[in-house]
Amino acid sequence: MDDRYGSDVLATGWRQRGNPRVAKVAAELDLVVEVADDGYCGAVTKANAREVELEDRVGRKRLFPLGHGFLIDGKPVELIAPAPTVSRQPTKRTASGSFAPADQRARVALPSRILVEGRHDAELVEKVWGADLRVEGVVVEYLQGIDVLDEVLREAPPSATSRYGILVDHLVPGSKETRMVEQFMRGPHGRFMKFVGHPYVDVWQTVTPKAMGIAAWPQIPRGIEWKVGICQAFGWPHADQADIAAAWQRILSRVTTFRDLEPSLIGRVEELIDYVTAPE
Repeated sequence: MDDRYGSDVLATGWRQRGNPRVAKVAAELDLVVEVADDGYCGAVTKANAREVELEDRVGRKRLFPLGHGFLIDGKPVELIAPAPTVSRQPTKRTASGSFAPADQRARVALPSRILVEGRHDAELVEKVWGADLRVEGVVVEYLQGIDVLDEVLREAPPSATSRYGILVDHLVPGSKETRMVEQFMRGPHGRFMKFVGHPYVDVWQTVTPKAMGIAAWPQIPRGIEWKVGICQAFGWPHADQADIAAAWQRILSRVTTFRDLEPSLIGRVEELIDYVTAPE
């Protein structure tokens, strides 16, 4: 026999049985809705946890409480607050390819530091890795040649808490630079220093030919000072040190990111940064 009253008239939700379900819709920007009571139709311009602002086609704006009483495409809906928006700042990268931190204030300088052979080396490292180094608190100093490292070590020797990472030009088997590095590593301070180098005669050559707009760096004959020979090959002035400095600025201007440098330099500088920032 049919049960005309159903199985349980006191069951939860019996009042809602048979009523159509009303969809809940977030009041997102530009959503077009109609107000059921008076037929006002407009697009959402802003909304919060309690109310929504609608703007009609002629620019008039009105506020309504969120909830029931709205239509979308003629069907009733319940407007609810939109999900909170997450502010997404564009991700920036430094010239070295690292992600730039939101707070880029420089840290207090670490006692450990990076030493490079010359002013041009220091300027190149600063241009590409400067932002990273300031965040890490790493100071870069130039030596005016590895020949003067002995003097530096006498005046301010490295230690377990003040290590030196040293970038050397033309660090290849059999070179004068390689022999000097081996001697330093055998000395009393060797365990507190890390030497790395690139195979080029000078840091100028670590800028890629592509960045320079050439097929390859010129080969300079023995007996001609290398930087003078480069200037001659490019047709640049080379009469004095001011001309050499101007030539370097031309080369440095071609560098905007790490991609303009040879990998053999990029990897070595990264090694030094890791070394001087590693925990004791």
